[in-house]
Amino acid sequence: MPHPSPAHPSRRRLLAALPPLVALAATSGGSRAWAQGTFPQRPVKFIVPNAPGSSIDTIARILSTQMAQGFAQPLVVDNKAGAAGALGVEVGRTSPADGHTVIVASSSSITIAPLLQKAVPYDPLKDFDFISLIALLPNVLVVNPALPVRNVAELIAYARSKGSNSNMASAGVGSTSHLAGAALQSAGGFQSLHVPYKGGAQGVTSVVAGETDWVLTPAPAAMGQVQNGRLRLLAHSMTTESRPLGDVPSIAQTLPGFEFAGWIGLMAPKGLPPGAVDTLRRTLAQALQQPELRKQFDINGAVPTPSTPQEFRAFLARDIEVHKKAIEVAGVKAE
Repeated sequence: MPHPSPAHPSRRRLLAALPPLVALAATSGGSRAWAQGTFPQRPVKFIVPNAPGSSIDTIARILSTQMAQGFAQPLVVDNKAGAAGALGVEVGRTSPADGHTVIVASSSSITIAPLLQKAVPYDPLKDFDFISLIALLPNVLVVNPALPVRNVAELIAYARSKGSNSNMASAGVGSTSHLAGAALQSAGGFQSLHVPYKGGAQGVTSVVAGETDWVLTPAPAAMGQVQNGRLRLLAHSMTTESRPLGDVPSIAQTLPGFEFAGWIGLMAPKGLPPGAVDTLRRTLAQALQQPELRKQFDINGAVPTPSTPQEFRAFLARDIEVHKKAIEVAGVKAE
């Protein structure tokens, strides 16, 4: 995925939902100079509320490897999957607020889970400290290569011709891939049988195996299978002007106005010392500028998007409203 420069119109359009980002200048003196003060004093734990191999896990591991170079302490990824991400988020929320445990948050665990699970005990906007957005993630529309479709219009025609014999995979009821797929069906005027799986990796694997026909899933969950020829990539879910995956077309080129992107960000238990927040944010911002990380993000279709804590909070408030509408379209009820 070519990463457009800040002046590029695609980049401006892609980040239109965010307030102007604060420029985070690089600190000279090498990566060890990124972290300031006495923090961290022991290993920093990244709680990933998703299973290994998921899109969030993939990005978290790429980021943690690069951020670790800015710390004098190790950075450890700890997967705590369950309850559509709510389990891991709650583990993070109730951890000591000293900066040594942070949460790799996403639209699925922070935006969607509280909207669909009555038992979720946290308020996304009130119960956490915001550190920074990490990346925006296009969803990618992929099909089994044996399916006789090569673009969005052909998939719509195929699904209409098959009726109930056409099926769509997802990472589970209420997941990002479920809501994105429901939004696509609504926009395209067709229906596919929803087949929910227990996680994004399983849903993608079902399309590879031919158990299901298609999935509209966060890019990192599928791009490896696209590159090895086991999936056919039809389109991405960002705007027509955006180019997160080079020449890959947008769904909006066939269905004008369609847009359904995800995000990943770094959050923490409420009450972090300001110095810890600042060190984590600056270290993250510097990691996002490193060529090796950008190369890996490009491969996975992730658009680096550093922000201030205030910008992250404002972005999340808008994202919650967008997903409320998507959940209504999908007809999913909170349980």
